[in-house]
Amino acid sequence: MVLPKHMRLKGHRCFDFIYKQGSRFHSPSMVLRVVNANTKLQSKEIKSNISPSIKCAISISNKVSKKSVTRNKLRRLFHHHLSYRLSNIRFKNEIWAFISLKSTCMKNSNSNLLKECDKLLMKAGITK
Repeated sequence: MVLPKHMRLKGHRCFDFIYKQGSRFHSPSMVLRVVNANTKLQSKEIKSNISPSIKCAISISNKVSKKSVTRNKLRRLFHHHLSYRLSNIRFKNEIWAFISLKSTCMKNSNSNLLKECDKLLMKAGITK
């Protein structure tokens, strides 16, 4: 199962907004940026969300792995995990989250990376 389309974040204006306005939460292998959504920056087709939720994006540079297959597997792993963790949570406001993996993340196992992601989500106040 992949993150539903309505939970994915798209558009360079959204990413610029997150970089400038977002709160940062650091861990050894990744950085989580979280901000209250500015829905004016999204395209019209994406805006038609029924209830406030969280929209997520994952960034994995080629410094993490030169192989796109490896980066895509990591991206799918994180999207699946976020879908599982965040699908049943109700939010008052729409939230945008952006996870950037550091090059040191390849030293950890997938399960350790997901635990680290969960810790960052708790630190940000998104999950309990």
